[in-house]
Amino acid sequence: MRDFQFPGRSPVRATEAMAATSHPLATLAAIDMLRSGGNAMDAAVCAAAVQGVVEPQSTGIGGDCFVLYCPKGEGEVLAFNGSGRSPAAATADWYLGKGYAELPGTGPHAVTVPGAIDAWCRLLEDHGKKGIDAALAPATRYAEQGYVVHDRVAFDWADDAALLAADEHAARMFLPEGKAPLAGDMHRQPELAKTLRIIASQGRAGFYEGEVADDLVARLRALGGLHALDDFAETKGDYVQSVNSSYRGYDIHQMPPNNQGMTALIMLNVLSGFTLASLEPNSAQRLHLEIEAGRLAYQDRDTFIGDQSFVHVPVEQLLSGAYADRLRAAIDPLRAMTHLPRLELPRSDTVYISVVDRDRNAVSFINSTFGSFGSGVVGPKTGVILQNRGSSFRLTEGHPNRIAPRKRPMHTIMPGMATQNGRVVMPFGVMGGGYQPFGHVHLLTNMFDFGMDPQQALDAPRVFYKDNAVLAERSIPVEAIAGLRQRGHQVSVAEEPYGGGQLVLIDWEKGTLTGASDPRKDGCAIGY
Repeated sequence: MRDFQFPGRSPVRATEAMAATSHPLATLAAIDMLRSGGNAMDAAVCAAAVQGVVEPQSTGIGGDCFVLYCPKGEGEVLAFNGSGRSPAAATADWYLGKGYAELPGTGPHAVTVPGAIDAWCRLLEDHGKKGIDAALAPATRYAEQGYVVHDRVAFDWADDAALLAADEHAARMFLPEGKAPLAGDMHRQPELAKTLRIIASQGRAGFYEGEVADDLVARLRALGGLHALDDFAETKGDYVQSVNSSYRGYDIHQMPPNNQGMTALIMLNVLSGFTLASLEPNSAQRLHLEIEAGRLAYQDRDTFIGDQSFVHVPVEQLLSGAYADRLRAAIDPLRAMTHLPRLELPRSDTVYISVVDRDRNAVSFINSTFGSFGSGVVGPKTGVILQNRGSSFRLTEGHPNRIAPRKRPMHTIMPGMATQNGRVVMPFGVMGGGYQPFGHVHLLTNMFDFGMDPQQALDAPRVFYKDNAVLAERSIPVEAIAGLRQRGHQVSVAEEPYGGGQLVLIDWEKGTLTGASDPRKDGCAIGY
């Protein structure tokens, strides 16, 4: 139990249903959907749509999504890959011939075709109780009538004024009076409201065909992009087999490649050989082991993970116990490794949604436009912000993530699901682009090794390793920082908090739900 004399909040507890998102309006929309007869999938899509309006820097219908879903909380965990692909005309030779050394982080060449709307429509048709029209109704209302800009949204928005100003349409829609809105300001997106109405009326075809697709492709082509209407019309998500591994008696499920989810599983496999529970949660000893396991796992991520329709990814080998033993043997508890390559990861924004309904349908749902405000390219008539997921591709010959026509890039957004004895224990996720495997592992070890409740596990201080240094949140104890430096780590204070997360914990014996939402975002968990 937390000390009530210190700042913080308790987890949220209920019996019927629970939703947790990174924005209060999205959580409320999910709860309203559940109480009006919708199920967990309806609620998750509804919440994601709202966040595409009220958290425009993080997500939207111009992005991608991945989903883990367990009907009635028992049996097989279904996985849906809603990530888009590169244009049919996109080849590494084309970019190399134009003098590109790497894919740009913004602009038309960073844009892959959005997969979110195809995924939303398919998932609602297969697993929802209501249609896309009902799911989009609250988002449409906020886009048209306006919404209040929340504090974390304003914090992120202010950092992106230069990106938005570079695109006349983005500037018109997202820099009212020439500047980013402040916390407490009202903001409207009438062009996006019109687009949401078209999709509500026409379904998937309303986005990938007709006037919406025409607007987006015309804008991309005008900026030099390679996109064609056929690239949009032929977009299709896929049901795939989740990958999983065991940790402390729980089965942890992740998305398979092209997703980076197995990076977290490699980390957990390595850490399973250490007695973490004997260490202090915020000690240098614990953080060092986590950092080193992460450095090894990220090296494998960048070496092996790509679109399995194009390359072979040795999933079984990478998740084997023998492989984990080999990686673990490389870790010195008292000294940082010096032989690993530099780990460079771009900043990104995402939303993660966790929902469990009264029938215990459990949804782990993540949606993103990748970088803050994605590519910075906005449809002038539609108000759709297009993602920059294509910036993850490589141009290196032989690399598994080398760009090719209609190929999916290595993808960072990763929903998680924990099960035990064939039942869902917890749909969970931690946002933050490349940080997400670290975030998943830190959350799970906080709970399963150190016995923290869900809210404590999300509140706990975080570190991340990138650019050859440990970046520590200000809440990391000074003794831990000193201990990491003694082990050879360069340690700096992180400029921004790491990620944000949500989860819903199911107690089948008591018949209760416990929800939590990360204080690094504006959101909350609500149950009834």
